Amino acid sequence: MTFDYSIDFKHTNFRKNPERYRVGRGEQGVLLVEPYKSEILEHWRFKTPEIAQESSDKIYQMFLDYQKKDDFVGMDMARKFLQMGYTRSRRYANYKGGKKYDDNGDINERDIDEEKAKSAEIFEQKWIKVREDEEYLKKKKAHQKKYG
Repeated sequence: MTFDYSIDFKHTNFRKNPERYRVGRGEQGVLLVEPYKSEILEHWRFKTPEIAQESSDKIYQMFLDYQKKDDFVGMDMARKFLQMGYTRSRRYANYKGGKKYDDNGDINERDIDEEKAKSAEIFEQKWIKVREDEEYLKKKKAHQKKYG
């Protein structure tokens, strides 16, 4: 299932219109879907393992809060931010300044930053927990069946 980028994101409240939301692949739409983007983004940080732990704990708690409210879109957006915490931390762990490619488009040499690697591991643990959550999986399947 692909994410629908044709939606008027500036004028769509996905909490009020969950039928317009598509799960998509990976992190698709993570910085577009409101009001969730604004609610979660302010807590998303990974500069140090301590900051990553605080951030991932907060976003995981938000996931649980959305779950209690039967808000699948919020749950999925929290999942996307946890996934993005992992992928961005890994990028910065592998490449100085997070730059995978040089000015010529060639891949830079890896320069492992152990602190960022630890941040990635912290986010990955929460991301796995969320994506394997049985209630999340049921709601995801139901949402996709009902809305595509």
